[in-house]
Amino acid sequence: MAAVALRSLPGRALRWRLSGGVSPQRGYRGTSPGDSGKDTLEIPLPPWQERPHEPLETKRARLLYESRKRGMLENCILLSLFAKENLNRMSEQQLNRYDRLINEPSNDWDIYYWATEAKPTPAEFETDVMAMLRDFARNEKREQRLRQPDLEYLFEPPR
Repeated sequence: MAAVALRSLPGRALRWRLSGGVSPQRGYRGTSPGDSGKDTLEIPLPPWQERPHEPLETKRARLLYESRKRGMLENCILLSLFAKENLNRMSEQQLNRYDRLINEPSNDWDIYYWATEAKPTPAEFETDVMAMLRDFARNEKREQRLRQPDLEYLFEPPR
């Protein structure tokens, strides 16, 4: 009977039950502004490459998707709302700078800390687009930003 009950558990619950109910330790921890970095694991990613021949509408659609699908909820919310408000009015050069900003750093926490001014932005990312993102993150209008925008806005005409 117990074997049948164990087989019906999903993978993570089964591993948890078999380990005696002890939650396994995580190996990766994002860096915080005061972190020593001793326990940070840097996962190598393929180098970012500019896409000079990508059609503008394809680039906007890709950046919109990449803004919504991040490695952490804070950036999913921040970048998806920023993309909704700004991608349609950015020039091609600004789109390229935004592409580099969200795709070249290997740690999403870095982007979040730069945008919220918890850490200084490195010179190579200090652009007009980074300034726009910092202004957006300040949220001076005090908008409620608790979740990503609904996908219906994709079908709205650009502002």
